Amino acid sequence: MATYFTSDMHFGHTNIIRFCDRPFDDVGHMNARLAELWNDTVSDDDTVWVLGDVALGALDDSLTWIGRLTGHKILVPGNHDRCWVGDRALGRGTPEARAERREKARARYLAAGFAEIHDDPGRFPIAGSEAAVSHFPFSGDSHGEDRYVEHRPEDDGGWVLHGHVHDTWRQRDRQLNVGVDAWGGRPVAVDRLAALIADGPRDLEPLTWDLPAGLSRP
Repeated sequence: MATYFTSDMHFGHTNIIRFCDRPFDDVGHMNARLAELWNDTVSDDDTVWVLGDVALGALDDSLTWIGRLTGHKILVPGNHDRCWVGDRALGRGTPEARAERREKARARYLAAGFAEIHDDPGRFPIAGSEAAVSHFPFSGDSHGEDRYVEHRPEDDGGWVLHGHVHDTWRQRDRQLNVGVDAWGGRPVAVDRLAALIADGPRDLEPLTWDLPAGLSRP
């Protein structure tokens, strides 16, 4: 039984292909390759922490891909997930109406195949220490100026496992981006992240996407 981290799959999101220069000619190919890479990496006995931004587009269709993925799946919602605590649609109306919308949103993701949803997972034991776990890094963004500052973890001098920045970096100082755009489309094993922490703070570029033999970028 192994533990993996990943984030920012963006199932069903056509524009992410252009935004992040993903090597696919349409969203159907992207969805299928993401699922193939996941299932080639993760066994049914493994656990995968998904640090947000699972699916966009027609959500009911996009979320069906979660049920096709192996392993015990834990979601830490990101800013594009409808069950995220900061989602504007959850913040309107009476407290009762907000709570009802929140539960309905969470139910959609659980029904799609997530076993657990952790709004604030706190810290994860890794490399003899503990790292913060969040959709967001301490600082930095894929859109220039930092967004959602109030939802970011506090930099206490330790490490953070995060998503959100897509192909901006794989590692920046003590920030480890576990997103698919940084790891060739695959979830990354906790042992690989522990090795990076053991090597200390530095900057690393994203890995190239893992494509089938003989297939080049479109």
